[in-house]
Amino acid sequence: MLLNYNNKKSELEILQGTKKAVLCPISEKPSPNKLIQGDNLEILKTLLKDYTLKGKVDIVYIDPPFATNGNFKISEHRANTISKCNGDEIAYSDTLVGAGFLEFLRERLIFLRELMSDRASIYLHIDYKIGHYVKIIMDEIFGKKNFRNDITRIKCNPKNFQRKAYGNIKDLILFYSKSDNLTWNDPKISFTKEDIEKLFKKVDKNGRKYTTIPLHAPGETVNGKTGQEWRNIKPPKGRHWRSEPALLEKLDREGLIEWSATGVPRKKIYADEKKEGKKIQDIWEFKDPQYPLYPTEKNLNLLKTIIQASSNKGDLVLDCFCGSGTTLIAAQELERNWIGIDKSEHAIKVTKKRLTQIPINIFTGNVEYNFLIQEDPSRKNKISLKHQTLPQTADV
Repeated sequence: MLLNYNNKKSELEILQGTKKAVLCPISEKPSPNKLIQGDNLEILKTLLKDYTLKGKVDIVYIDPPFATNGNFKISEHRANTISKCNGDEIAYSDTLVGAGFLEFLRERLIFLRELMSDRASIYLHIDYKIGHYVKIIMDEIFGKKNFRNDITRIKCNPKNFQRKAYGNIKDLILFYSKSDNLTWNDPKISFTKEDIEKLFKKVDKNGRKYTTIPLHAPGETVNGKTGQEWRNIKPPKGRHWRSEPALLEKLDREGLIEWSATGVPRKKIYADEKKEGKKIQDIWEFKDPQYPLYPTEKNLNLLKTIIQASSNKGDLVLDCFCGSGTTLIAAQELERNWIGIDKSEHAIKVTKKRLTQIPINIFTGNVEYNFLIQEDPSRKNKISLKHQTLPQTADV
């Protein structure tokens, strides 16, 4: 399925027709980390021409504008999405809507795909009003088979706005991979006391809490041992034993199989043996900071969860809408390398301030990075801070 709209370019037009950014080093360090101020589309084109970066990015997180058709403001004492004062300055503009916004995003996603390694993943943070269109765009660019999750993120406390709709407390994160060979560290979280009470309701004679699970799994085994009888019992139709009969016999001798009154065997799972915790599901609660330094600043633990799940130490993290720098801080604290890009002077200022506040790591030392600014031909060594616009088209 493809989404068609006015002025949609071919991938070849985008890759070949986009101008490269000229980047001026402001501070140079012996570090792979880069903070770049400028137009992220042209900067991505420049990065793609660097043979040391093409196909080398291991994880991408982006939190682009949400096509809200509004301006997000900042002042010395306030950085809030909703509240604002007349004297506040514009931190960034989110005035592209409809097809113009989708093409704006699609262009950048195409360059990001080319920069990603075969084991890379991309997480795109978006809201419910435009997210369903963005998913179709991502299916087109990354392939439907590489779609992994639509993650619901609980972003705030319940609202009581007076409008004819349910309160909105969530946005979404679209998770795709470059290929089936993605880095995946299968993150877990610890069981809470409530989890243990709910999931492990049985207690054995020694006072250990446990639950039971079926001994069989979906799918028939035609010739293998897991399709054979055990204790004169065959697996249910359309299923097979999870283990070979010899192992089932061993588990039974060790008292790890519980037999029901009707003779149905189930395996015991003890709460105190599940030390790795439980698998993270696709509904996350990472609320936005109560006192952000920048509009739409994201929760640091949200980014740490993503980076830990889909990358390893020493991998390269890229965020081309880096805003207040939360992605870069998470990457730094998790010992990943990083590249952050943003056009907003306010965003760069906040990011640099936050990077200086990261506690010194005794193993890695101070935070070091190269700071570069895109050259604007009309203003030597300075970039235009005006929000980029695309040709106006009808809403999708």
